[in-house]
Amino acid sequence: MTYELDQGAGAGLRLGMILLSVDETLEFEARQVVAGREVNLLHARIPARGDVTREDLETMAGEMTATAALLPQGLDAVGYACTSGATIIGPERVEALVQMAHPGVPVTNPLSAVIAALGELGLSRIALVSPYIEEITGPLRAALAGHGIETVSEVSFGQKEEHTVARITERSTRAAIVEAAQAPGVEAVFTSCTNLRTFGILEEVEAELGVPVISSNSALMWRMLTLAGEPATGWGPGRLFGRKAA
Repeated sequence: MTYELDQGAGAGLRLGMILLSVDETLEFEARQVVAGREVNLLHARIPARGDVTREDLETMAGEMTATAALLPQGLDAVGYACTSGATIIGPERVEALVQMAHPGVPVTNPLSAVIAALGELGLSRIALVSPYIEEITGPLRAALAGHGIETVSEVSFGQKEEHTVARITERSTRAAIVEAAQAPGVEAVFTSCTNLRTFGILEEVEAELGVPVISSNSALMWRMLTLAGEPATGWGPGRLFGRKAA
């Protein structure tokens, strides 16, 4: 029998995402961004340990190209979905390792994405909310500072176990955002970690605080879409996606 061929499922954008094997949140939130759109969001999982340390994060570099190669060819953008991993490994190295499997394809990560997002919004003084211990948040603050982003205040849950991070309630994260934003001069709040849930409270807390709240997941999805040539206006929650708080 004869048959026809087309571009496959989601004949619009084709986005690849390298997820941590221990991540339980990003897929759930990413689906909310692309729901009802012509986007094929394809995932591969990179081995990652449940306890987050600098050494464990660095080991992902050795798995990066092989994991990226599990994604099909013909992608419009690839995101490595780990804020802390990108910080420790380095965004440029992540890009090079992914492009060994996908030459010429734009590559991003949550660290680079939030830097781009803050630049898009014209903001540079942030409150940081993190689930992690100082061993992880310290290098993140330094990386942001290297791009002219000042961490005015910080609230952390002091965790190093990903299983626990994925189960921190949005109500707890909301309280941390509000507390961190009380420091004078805060222009935006950044909630770091793709495993930390925020999409259910992001716009509500923006409305209360009057400043943008950007998560690792909102920044990553926004940046992947823009790198793929989609303005992304209205696709996701909050001011980053052009949705003003009521």
